[in-house]
Amino acid sequence: MTTFSAVDVITAKRDGAVLSDEEITWILDAYDIGDVAEEQMSSLLMAIYFNGLDPHELTTWTDRMIASGERLDLRGLSRPTVDKHSTGGVGDKISLILAPLVAACGAAVPQLSGRGLGHTGGTLDKLESIPGWRATLSNDEIREQLESVGAVICAAGSGLAPADRRLYALRDVTGTVASIPLMASSIMSKKIAEGTQALVLDVKVGRGAFMKDLGRARELAHTMVGLGLAHGVKTVAQITPMNAPLGQAVGNALEVTESVNVLKGQGPSDVRALTLELATIMTELVGLDVNPSTKLDDGSAFEVYRQMIRAQGGDPDAAMPQAKILEVVTAPRAGYVRSVDALAVGITAWRLGAGRARKEDSVSASAGVMCLVREGEKVEKGQPVFELHADDHAHLSLGRDAIADAVVVGDEQIWVAPLKLNLIRK
Repeated sequence: MTTFSAVDVITAKRDGAVLSDEEITWILDAYDIGDVAEEQMSSLLMAIYFNGLDPHELTTWTDRMIASGERLDLRGLSRPTVDKHSTGGVGDKISLILAPLVAACGAAVPQLSGRGLGHTGGTLDKLESIPGWRATLSNDEIREQLESVGAVICAAGSGLAPADRRLYALRDVTGTVASIPLMASSIMSKKIAEGTQALVLDVKVGRGAFMKDLGRARELAHTMVGLGLAHGVKTVAQITPMNAPLGQAVGNALEVTESVNVLKGQGPSDVRALTLELATIMTELVGLDVNPSTKLDDGSAFEVYRQMIRAQGGDPDAAMPQAKILEVVTAPRAGYVRSVDALAVGITAWRLGAGRARKEDSVSASAGVMCLVREGEKVEKGQPVFELHADDHAHLSLGRDAIADAVVVGDEQIWVAPLKLNLIRK
């Protein structure tokens, strides 16, 4: 292989040049074996942050991250494979309902998920509040469960796109996480390596999302769809608002309980509606002629959920953890709810103990927030608007401070944004 100079590659991208396939391949491989120093890769990431990657550069960059590890081979399953990825939000428990629902429709859903960091919750943290449930499965166990149950939600193995794990840690400490090409390649390298035939991306935008601006959310969605299609994965993206929390429950065990309620035909209407929107797209992508609402209403999805939990060692009938302390927050005045700030609610749940500041931190299964009002609703002074769930008074005090301005009440009723903003296919 031709040997390049790291300084030359960094300088070229700093000055806005398009890197060749050979340059990208060399620098990522050299970084992997330690021939490119951390400070040199940091400089290249910053150059990419400011100057971007064109579509060909981005495809090559993503190729090398996929090639750095193994690919999960899902060929030979009797069902078509389709997955969903959300860019993260507050109260976003959709995967817990969606995976068994789409499996009940006849697909295999390999949901390789992550843990929460900061104000956004992690799917694995939520499911780990179920007694006995385990997140780590071997590749063989994943394939066996997809064939027998149709759905699996588990941790992504360390062998999938390992280069991304190292680059993400570097981006996290160099202020380059927000780069759209780096973000898109990070997400899509893992999803492509996962081996699914089709993928639906739920790109969140708003106060509680990583993307605050609709234009940038659209750019990220288009970029990820392009990467998926370039790698032979049928990919579409849906952009959905995340100004207010999704559903009522924000917190690990609280969100599992709410998800089970939706699977039983109850629960918040927005959670049900978004789940069905995504399930419909997923089934259409893999050619299944079925109405997902019928599988939700007849109990089929709930039964698949129970099988999925049991297959991973969990007890779907076990009582969920309960917080030791519950405190009610009331409306400061009468009027109409103008906003329920998803970011403030997410930070509150984090402060109460449901989230983590560092990946190695532990989380409370029972801590969190129940949102008792929604945007546009009329409230009376002193009406309960939140429940704070905590394991001790120290965490409760932190949560109480964070929730102080999360609800704004005004004199006039507001228009509430639709659930779906855009559907992006290419």
